[in-house]
Amino acid sequence: MAGKLVIFSGPSGAGKSTIVKYLREINELQLDFSVSATSRSKRIDETEGVDYYFLSIDAFKSRIEDNDFLEWEEVYPGQYYGTLKTEVDRLTKAGKNIIFDVDVVGGANIKRQFKDKAISIFVQPPTLDALKERLEKRGTESEESIQKRLKKARLELTYSRRFDHIVVNDKLETAREESEKLVREHLTK
Repeated sequence: MAGKLVIFSGPSGAGKSTIVKYLREINELQLDFSVSATSRSKRIDETEGVDYYFLSIDAFKSRIEDNDFLEWEEVYPGQYYGTLKTEVDRLTKAGKNIIFDVDVVGGANIKRQFKDKAISIFVQPPTLDALKERLEKRGTESEESIQKRLKKARLELTYSRRFDHIVVNDKLETAREESEKLVREHLTK
């Protein structure tokens, strides 16, 4: 059962991080989180090495040049996100199943590289209006930032067909149950 990859992607605010957190708390799944790297600023409630590896833009670009990333993308101008190869190697050597919470391009790239060893799940909001409401409730985004995220979400929704499964997060409990079922099936193959 160990050594499999579980990829969650979707627009910001769709609920993928909440679902990933829920799945990580199910001990028998043995899911270890792949901590992504980012060049964005650390939020007040985030911890280095737990939520992200926070790098300066220059350090991130240097790691790109050194081919240190499994995947990476400039998600917003000046904001890079990526998965370090060392993170995946560390977890694989420890015999863990790896769960990812990544942007849609990164998710599609990881799936393409690992094929049947990975399952990719796209978490979709029920509507863009519901997504806007969720982003506003966070209280961490300016109106300009929310509009930027909604514009990006429209593009990200077109990527959904590149994923093995789509989970519409209309009711969180249902989305968690559907995700858990898909992950359990993948891990027992």
